[in-house]
Order: sequence, then structure tokens, then C-alpha cells
Amino acid sequence: MQRETKQRRAIRRVFLESGRPLVPEEVVEGGKRFAATLGIATVYRNVKRLVEEGWLKTVEIPGDPVRYELASHPHHHHFVCRDCERAFDVHGCPQEIDSLAPDGFQVESHEIVLYGTCPACC
Repeated sequence: MQRETKQRRAIRRVFLESGRPLVPEEVVEGGKRFAATLGIATVYRNVKRLVEEGWLKTVEIPGDPVRYELASHPHHHHFVCRDCERAFDVHGCPQEIDSLAPDGFQVESHEIVLYGTCPACC
């Protein structure tokens, strides 16, 4: 377990307050409110450790940079705004997902990504 520095506390706080997946640059931007000297290298190093500790998990959206979110979130999907490129959580999951697989196939996992425009960009 790493010691809890001011920068690490700022990074945790940004994730706890964001409510959505974040790229490291968004963490720096939000974290500077709590730790003015927070830099991108510190964010990358701490995010990596928080993933290793199981506090964060990666969110991989095809064609986009890796984002991170709280590992405690239950299964969900994402919405990506084509204008601002931010990602948002989509709560819920289609119940009939298994029926979309060809006959005889067994679904082990799935990801659904919605694309469009968020309210701030409309």
C-alpha cells in the first residue's frame, strides 16, 4: 500500500466526485483544485497503482484513449459524446443480450458503447 500523499488524495477525490470515466488529463485538470502542483506523471503513476490495488479499473472504448473509473461500480456501459469526447456511465444493461449470439454460442462478456451528444454540447 502506498502512502497517502496530498496528490494521491486529490486523485481519489476527483474520481469520487466525477461520476464518470476519466482520462489522465481530466484527472490533472480536476485534481489541481486540491493539489495545485499535480502533474501528469504523478497522475499516471498513481492511477497505475490504484488499478493494481483494485480501487480503479480501466475503461477501454475502441479508438479512444484508456479511461479509468472506480472499480466498485457494478456492470454498466458507456456513452461517448462525439463533440467533447467525454465518456459517461449508462446504467442498466439489455436483458436479452445472450439471445443476440448465434445459435450454439455462449456469451461470456460484452461491452456496449453509445455515441452521440451530451447535454453540455447540444
